[in-house]
Amino acid sequence: MAKTEPFDLLTEQYDRWFEENRYIYLSEIDAIKALLPVFKKGVEIGVGTGRFALPLGLKFGVEPSCEMRKIAMERGLEVIDGIAESLPFPNESYDLALMVTTVCFLDDIQKAFREVHRILVPSGAFVVAFIDKESPIGKLYLNMKNRDPFYRLATFYSTEEILDNLQKAGFKDFRVVQTLFRNLKEINSIEPVKEGYGEGSFVVVRGIKR
Repeated sequence: MAKTEPFDLLTEQYDRWFEENRYIYLSEIDAIKALLPVFKKGVEIGVGTGRFALPLGLKFGVEPSCEMRKIAMERGLEVIDGIAESLPFPNESYDLALMVTTVCFLDDIQKAFREVHRILVPSGAFVVAFIDKESPIGKLYLNMKNRDPFYRLATFYSTEEILDNLQKAGFKDFRVVQTLFRNLKEINSIEPVKEGYGEGSFVVVRGIKR
């Protein structure tokens, strides 16, 4: 069952975060752009209010939260109600699928990743962006999990766990980049993007359907 309750009730609070944490947000955008391939038709799964799809050039999204979906559609995105574990698309519909901080809210990560594999064309790219649970920010979120209205429902993953699940779902040829190298309160400019993982808290992984 989709974990939509906090996102329906606290939509404005969620969306306002991106304005209040502008440099964190822009750093995350830069990291995703570093691995975003040229694509003809891309979809963001868990598109939220469209904060990532829009600047990254995606026009389509899937979002189970009614209130979040409304905002994304008002911003010009085409958004369908649905969940990652049962995507409402035919086989081989897209050449790019994106998930940004969505994996921690999945009910079944393997089922969701297999669904993404199904809807991608051969050699299509799957880009997954998330907070690594073993990073400083990941550990902070874990510590405050029970007090946070959004993350109390979350299951956090390490980069190794994401890579393992992607491989099991049929993805190969991985590239990984990272950003957010300082504590959240210390970030007052755009952070650099580096190859690999283990230093930055925000990690982006790209896998290819082979």
